[in-house]
Amino acid sequence: MTPDAALDAYVRASDAHDLDGTARWIANDAVYFFSNESCHVGKAAVRAAIEKNFEAIRDGSYGIEKVRWLVRETSLAVCVYEYRWSGAIRGERMSGGGRGTTVLRHEDGGWRVAHEHLSRGSLAPSA
Repeated sequence: MTPDAALDAYVRASDAHDLDGTARWIANDAVYFFSNESCHVGKAAVRAAIEKNFEAIRDGSYGIEKVRWLVRETSLAVCVYEYRWSGAIRGERMSGGGRGTTVLRHEDGGWRVAHEHLSRGSLAPSA
C-alpha cells in the first residue's frame, strides 16, 4: 500500500466516524495536535480524543484536499493539506477547517500516522 492509499483510508474512516477503523492507522507512539490547541500523546490518548470528537459531532463529514507530499520515502511520508469538517454539535449545524500536517511511518508491514497537526488557516502563502 502506498502512503497516498493509507492516508485516503484513514480519512475515509474518520469521515465515517469509524473509531476502530480510524485507530487502525494510528501509531502506538503517535502525537496529535488539534486545532483547539490540545495535545494527545500515545494511541490510547489519541483514540480517546477522536472518540470524544465523534460523540460531540453528529451527522458529521470530514475531508481533506490540496494534499502536497513533502516527503515520500520507503519508510516515511509527510504531507500537508487543507481539511474541512461539518456536523451538528448540540443540535446546531457547524463547520470549520484549516490546514493539516500528517507524518506517516511504515512499520509492522503497513503505514501508520505517527503525527498529525491540525491548525486554523489555509495553505495559501502569506503576502
